[in-house]
Amino acid sequence: MLLGLLLAVALPGALLLPAPSWATTAPELRGAKSLQNLSADMHGRNLQQQEFLKADLQGVNFSAADLRGAVFNGSQLQGANLQGADLRDVIAFASRFDGADLRQARLDNGMLLQSHFRDALISGADFSEAVLDQPEQRALCARADGLNESTGISTSESLRCR
Repeated sequence: MLLGLLLAVALPGALLLPAPSWATTAPELRGAKSLQNLSADMHGRNLQQQEFLKADLQGVNFSAADLRGAVFNGSQLQGANLQGADLRDVIAFASRFDGADLRQARLDNGMLLQSHFRDALISGADFSEAVLDQPEQRALCARADGLNESTGISTSESLRCR
């Protein structure tokens, strides 16, 4: 009875307290789990729907990896090798692909808002139906070339270059 009374008085106030700002979110926990099995060479691995949140993936070899539906929000992929990787339906919000090798990669239907691709190699990459910021799309169009071997679509066509 006494315990019930104490809980009735103390619990309502406790439920109204804000969560501490240092709390780890569920997506961050899943992202940390994805990073546990990460190595510098992830060539050809099945990494579908893995979450890499705020991850430092600079220089990692993801060539020919299956990354369909993966999440790279806020990640650093500068200099990463994504040549021939399958990144269909990827979500990469505010990620850095500067200097990454995306040749022959498939990024169809990717959500790539606020991501940057400065000096990325994109020959033969397929960006069909990908969502990019307009300035980034224009910068990619300025150097778009090649034909994606698996889809038959040119990089410039997939970027809707004019």
